[in-house]
Amino acid sequence: MTWHASLQLDYSLSVERTVAHFRHNGPLRILQSLYPEGDSVCHNVLVHPPGGLVGGDTLDIQATVASGAHGLVTTPGATRFYRSLGEQAVQRAHVTLAAGARLEWLPLEALCYSGCLAENRLTMDLAPGAEMMGWDVTALGLPNAGLPFIEGRFNQHIEVQDVWLERARLTANDELLLNNPLGLAGHRCMATLFFAAGSKLDRKRRQAALDVAREVLDAHSLEATAGATSPNEQVVVVRVLAPVVEPAMDLLKQVWRAWRLHFWELEAPNPRIWSV
Repeated sequence: MTWHASLQLDYSLSVERTVAHFRHNGPLRILQSLYPEGDSVCHNVLVHPPGGLVGGDTLDIQATVASGAHGLVTTPGATRFYRSLGEQAVQRAHVTLAAGARLEWLPLEALCYSGCLAENRLTMDLAPGAEMMGWDVTALGLPNAGLPFIEGRFNQHIEVQDVWLERARLTANDELLLNNPLGLAGHRCMATLFFAAGSKLDRKRRQAALDVAREVLDAHSLEATAGATSPNEQVVVVRVLAPVVEPAMDLLKQVWRAWRLHFWELEAPNPRIWSV
């Protein structure tokens, strides 16, 4: 049996309070809105009760953020792409931000089990003046459990429409990509953190973001396999390679906290679900 689930999540501003409304079809839910920072930022947890995707499953997530609203979305655990018998499992997320909107897209990692045929897509449409921070963390296999990624395929797609596009096609038999020093160099976790804006960022603000990120990277154990760059005037990116998820996620969280303070002058309390 395959699952086809969809979720529409909408953030709006109501009397200086960001509120979330959602509609769903199938096993995809948003938990109760939380306000650990006060009314201006609405924290939500996206839940997929089956716990993973098999071949033929599709999750379709649409999110909008209205002008002046600020949403933060995370998940209670990893997204698991299980072994497929031939069909592809797909997770699609499309977010749209109005002018002056903010969104933080912070799902926990995607785990690609050996034999999966999977695609994970994130597409963002940002109006002028909108700003968004997000990350994507992908792990191939479960090396600590003795379950390496020895067969299967994973496609990744991250896009800010008309601004920035990154795509990856990872197949288990691509020895050159997975193990060559110019590829993943034997690492099995790749992670990307980005800050994206609907308008060009001031050069000083963009350079300061790179400096802040590099200061964190230089003090971290993954310094040799992490880097910060700005591919254009609207995007700043940190990329990380690691043998497993935990150190990569630790590094992204540190940069996220630093960027939150730099870009928005906001402290970064961990979403409550991360401590459960």
